[in-house]
Amino acid sequence: MAKIGIFYGSTEGNTERVVTQIQTLLGGESVAVLHNVNSATADDMQPYPYLILACPTWEIGQLQEDWDSFIDELADVDYTGKKVAYVGLGDADGYPDTFIDAPGIIHERIKDKGVTLVGQWPTEGYNFEASKSVVDGKFLGLVIDEDNQKDLTAARVEKWVNIIKPEFQ
Repeated sequence: MAKIGIFYGSTEGNTERVVTQIQTLLGGESVAVLHNVNSATADDMQPYPYLILACPTWEIGQLQEDWDSFIDELADVDYTGKKVAYVGLGDADGYPDTFIDAPGIIHERIKDKGVTLVGQWPTEGYNFEASKSVVDGKFLGLVIDEDNQKDLTAARVEKWVNIIKPEFQ
């Protein structure tokens, strides 16, 4: 069985494209399995020692609609010993005061449940005012701005995967 579960929500397809790139760079479906949260449950998360939770920030600092429906499932997962990495997508120019809030909202739900956070990402290179996903001066995980910095996505994904790979061994 694959060791990494990638749980994502994607309304316009950007998040799905990014997590598919991540899956490929991690070694494909035999290593990392994609789960769209629109049809996932807590039971789907349980077998994985390593989780990647990917969510775009929607509207003004809100969870993407599928994540909004799924977030309560997180309470039913035993995170003891699990390593969790986040991927957030957002629009820094359009929403600089709530940029990439969604992973921060998710993290608030599980941070005290025994998870080990991996894959934090620098804030440099992004033009924003505030984010619930910034902790101790870094983003909780990979940050992608497909609206304003699409040309940087592939390189950012590759660099981040190289950061988390050793953590997911």
